[in-house]
Amino acid sequence: MAGGIVTKKRTFMGMEKEELQKLTLDEFAKLIPSRERRSLLRNKKVIEDFIYKAEKKIEKGKIPKTHTREMVIVPKFLDWTIGVHNGKEFSQVRVSIEMVGHRLGEFAMTRKSVKHGAAGVGATKGSASLSVK
Repeated sequence: MAGGIVTKKRTFMGMEKEELQKLTLDEFAKLIPSRERRSLLRNKKVIEDFIYKAEKKIEKGKIPKTHTREMVIVPKFLDWTIGVHNGKEFSQVRVSIEMVGHRLGEFAMTRKSVKHGAAGVGATKGSASLSVK
């Protein structure tokens, strides 16, 4: 190629997005590791209900939200933005093909990095005798 940029096609197990989205949950379960497969097959009803409700929310232009952090990401979720609860608020997670087969909670962090500010009154020996005003 003469100076053209070649982008790599994103795939999951050699399947492109369109192929993946045509799979049923049972067919998709055969492609993922055993722990996720077990979770997906045991909670198939929960995932199907979420898909049904999420499609309705997306039609209205809203972001579907869930507290179910252990839900396995299925191909139907591709290109969706899902609000995943992190214990305090809903983190927006944009689902891409690399996330398929993982859990929703892996992408909504529950802890923030600590950002220390200045010491308060009484925090050090030198500031102990200062007035509060």
